[in-house]
Amino acid sequence: MPETNPEPLPPSLADRVSDAGLRLLLGIGRRLPYRWRVPLTGWLAARLVAPLAGWPRRIRENLAHVWPDLPEAELRRMLVAVPDNIGRTVAELYSGREFVDRVRPIPLEGPGAATLEAARAESRPVVLVTGHFGNYDVARAALIAKGFRVGGLYKHMKNALFDAHYIRAISTLGEPLFPRGAKGLSGMVRFLRTGGMLGIVVDQHMMHGLPLRFFGQTAMTATSAADLALKYDALLVPIYGIRQPDGLTFRILVEAPIAPGTPEEMTQALNDSLEAQVRAHPEQWFWVHRRWKGPGGKKGWRAIVGARR
Repeated sequence: MPETNPEPLPPSLADRVSDAGLRLLLGIGRRLPYRWRVPLTGWLAARLVAPLAGWPRRIRENLAHVWPDLPEAELRRMLVAVPDNIGRTVAELYSGREFVDRVRPIPLEGPGAATLEAARAESRPVVLVTGHFGNYDVARAALIAKGFRVGGLYKHMKNALFDAHYIRAISTLGEPLFPRGAKGLSGMVRFLRTGGMLGIVVDQHMMHGLPLRFFGQTAMTATSAADLALKYDALLVPIYGIRQPDGLTFRILVEAPIAPGTPEEMTQALNDSLEAQVRAHPEQWFWVHRRWKGPGGKKGWRAIVGARR
């Protein structure tokens, strides 16, 4: 079942400084048209935020761990392209209705597209699973805009100041949202039982998860999505918002539902699905996460805004 989702801690001085910097960056961006705002924020994230946050080192360490034969030229490209995608994603999530209007007309592609339409017609619950890849909220925002009942499961951020306005931002893209853990569990279960679709992001280290494989290495992975699908007879469907070469538009790929099995088997299938997408578009995954840690490993990498692991 979903892991605990502790409330944010009182903000420290570092939290206040980082939040003020982020607000300044977003404030500058909001004064620009969307088509300039998104690439500018990506550029600033790659050239200013990433070096200050230590992202190049984390990207290098992760790639050396799971992709040691990656050519040096491609590695250098990733050191810029990964934070650029992160910055673009932040700008998009904070663009509210502008972002929703852009993703609304995107068609659903892939073998699972018809499955989602049928599930909506039958009011069958669906657990939609993605990773921190492309823009992870494209599919949720687009489906809600198309009339699907889609809720989202989220984790609080360590930085309480950032957490508050981040939740407001993603709420603008669509609701309901359910906090991970006991606080949001009852509402989430009611939503699924009434035929809702629940979006979950499952590619972060979970200390109490299972030691599954991701890029050929052990990665502690939560089985929450599979557990929910099995318990509530929901379809388990991988879905991705894949950024296109222009940096502003997306494809929404809906894969076929994961076949029922054990939670371990189903969750490994989710890891395999995401890995295939990351191998096809490596710059679109958040390589700044400490994804490959053991059950008793060190505390995770802290982003500028300090997401809990």
